[in-house]
Amino acid sequence: MKLSEIKKILDKAEEVNFQLENGEMVPDHFHVTEVGVVTKDFIDCGGTVRHEKAVNFQLWNADDTEHRLKPGKLMNIIGLSEKVLGMEDLEIEVEYQAGTIGRYDLGHDGKNFMLLSKKTACLAMDKCGVPQEKLQLKNLAVSNVVCTPGGSCC
Repeated sequence: MKLSEIKKILDKAEEVNFQLENGEMVPDHFHVTEVGVVTKDFIDCGGTVRHEKAVNFQLWNADDTEHRLKPGKLMNIIGLSEKVLGMEDLEIEVEYQAGTIGRYDLGHDGKNFMLLSKKTACLAMDKCGVPQEKLQLKNLAVSNVVCTPGGSCC
């Protein structure tokens, strides 16, 4: 979800709720402790230099269970961040601590903002050196095939 999309949703929303993919709700008394821009410069395994930027929201739970973040307040935080940081209309990434700090993509199901699990991937499949048949082994678990040492699937 891009920054412009969350602003459209917040403009019409009556409340702000976040939910994990497993159905667990982020407690109502969460705080948005940071809104910023995260920049990542790196080289992938194929030697390509890459540059990524994302808007970052950090959610935090405190002991003040009477706290409720209203859509207008979050819009004000976003507006100030845009003004001061010069934020672009980037994809949003959310940090939330559930055991350890997790990074999530952001979606919306029509009612709640959804914290969507991020996945790793090889960005240089053509240069990676992993044979295509090895990359498709993950599909074996779906078909209930069990690989054993010396078997033909591993």
